Amino acid sequence: MSLNKFLRGTALISSLSISLTAIPAYAGDLDEIIVTGSRLNQTAAEIGTSVSIITSDDIKELGFDFAVDAVASAPGVTVNANGAFGGQASVRIRGAASEQTLVIIDGVPVNDPTSLGGGFNFAHVDTENLDRIEILKGPQSTLWGTDAIGGVVSITTKRPDEGFGGTAFLEYGSFDTLRGGASVENANEIGDFRLAIATTNSDGISKADENNGNTEDDAYDAITISAKGGVNFGDDAHLSANILWADAETEFDSFSFSGAVDGDALSETEELSANVSLTGSLFDGRLDNLLLIGYSDISRENSGADAFPFAADGDREIFRYQGTLNINNQNTLAFGAESEETRSGDDKTSIDGLFALYEFKPFEELTLTGGLRYDDHNQFGDTTTGRIAIAYNPIDQLTLRGSWGEGFKAPTIGQQTGGGFVPANPDLQPETSHAFDVGMDWRSLDGRIEAGVSVFDQDIEDQIVFTSTGYMNVSEVETSGIEIYGSYEANDWLKLSMNYAYIDAQDGSGNPLRRVPENSGDVTLSLDPEGPLSGAILLRYNGEEQDGANIVEDWTRIDVTGQYDITDNIELFGRIENLADKEYQQIFSYGTPDRSVYLGARVNY
Repeated sequence: MSLNKFLRGTALISSLSISLTAIPAYAGDLDEIIVTGSRLNQTAAEIGTSVSIITSDDIKELGFDFAVDAVASAPGVTVNANGAFGGQASVRIRGAASEQTLVIIDGVPVNDPTSLGGGFNFAHVDTENLDRIEILKGPQSTLWGTDAIGGVVSITTKRPDEGFGGTAFLEYGSFDTLRGGASVENANEIGDFRLAIATTNSDGISKADENNGNTEDDAYDAITISAKGGVNFGDDAHLSANILWADAETEFDSFSFSGAVDGDALSETEELSANVSLTGSLFDGRLDNLLLIGYSDISRENSGADAFPFAADGDREIFRYQGTLNINNQNTLAFGAESEETRSGDDKTSIDGLFALYEFKPFEELTLTGGLRYDDHNQFGDTTTGRIAIAYNPIDQLTLRGSWGEGFKAPTIGQQTGGGFVPANPDLQPETSHAFDVGMDWRSLDGRIEAGVSVFDQDIEDQIVFTSTGYMNVSEVETSGIEIYGSYEANDWLKLSMNYAYIDAQDGSGNPLRRVPENSGDVTLSLDPEGPLSGAILLRYNGEEQDGANIVEDWTRIDVTGQYDITDNIELFGRIENLADKEYQQIFSYGTPDRSVYLGARVNY
């Protein structure tokens, strides 16, 4: 994406004055954690479906530099990357394909329109500017439309804090990796702004596993710029604009019939997501109005002696209105309309949608939610999806929940055209899904113990696959399983938490789905005693996976993080990744880093 394209996109959103702003709020219990991705701003005790929320505090505690590592910490989420430091990183929720995960940044869908399957590459999303990540599991098309078959990853960037301030940090570590950044922000009764930059430069490791004789390092160089600004217009009206821009260069290796091998290839990617926002209420605050115009753009180019020459450019424009009518304490209605146009090269598609969500609380302990959505695709016609959910809190310590929902995914531009590799299939149809999950969440009276379980079952029909003759719909794909989490605060400074997921994912012939482990889980020990020192130990397990005709062995990795506060405004931090120096792969024949050490300092002002 050229500078002119960047400026054009910025000018487009800056010239428009309507958008959607979601202001997150969260604290320590389910009655206070707001799930903005629900569109009704329900609490975690009201939403009725399984959701994982990863806050900036979680990211800091565990030392995650990239969003892909943070997302991987959620139960039921599988991550696969073809090499560290910029390798293509995909996310699967409950066994659904990575292309069936809708990714949203500040309310704007950012899935790659130039990718044949329309997935999103998490490799370049730096965590420095992220406020939190919500992972809504299961079909969410009633809420967010096409692509949300397996679930939604909703990313919210940091908002300005009240008063003038900022931060600066610098980190150095293994593989000659240098990461740094800075931010400045201010918020008052007039308005707010935040400007931040983060960069990463690393010699990297060999994308092709060095244990297979590949010794050439593959470098990674990236920069991310985040900008936010807003103006208050009396009462509760607020106009704001958000921009997130990333530019990354990643060296890659080649691929042979036996797997990945050293090679000379370079991938250059520029990504932009942005919106302008206006929020306000009418009728004495009973009707909240949220409007959005958003824009996302991606430009990719591969070059090098061993690269398949490739260049692509695509973008997406979205217009959205949502009204939320607070009828009374028992009834809330959200309704709205969306229009989205997606382009890849000279091809484009469009889809228009109408949605309505209704929350009914017959009494304080019970929340019933239902929704319908109607979408009209310019090539595949209309689709209607529904969703129902129930959450019951018989006592303060217990939440019982259940949900059922539908999803759909229209064929991407690449799938419709064959991507220039295979003939177009005029009979290609959208993918559809339906799923349910039931579960419960429990917390002790003193709040020191929490536990929860979710059971889910999902069927995907007409899944699109690539064959030698083109893209085609195949028979049903079935996934089912269980997710468990728990935590125990032994005292004010010691906490143990864990999560585990079992996923049974099969195609219509009963074969296991590719790159989905049956068993996976994390165990985290957090230490925050009185004084300047704090830290955490993370143990991550990933079970055996089928990767085509090959098996990727199970693995366990241990990471250690620590922080030392020199003053209230200056801190030192560090981490050791892969403490036991485990040799493992996430994708067959692609390597992962050996034991590595990183140290840094941060100044807050």
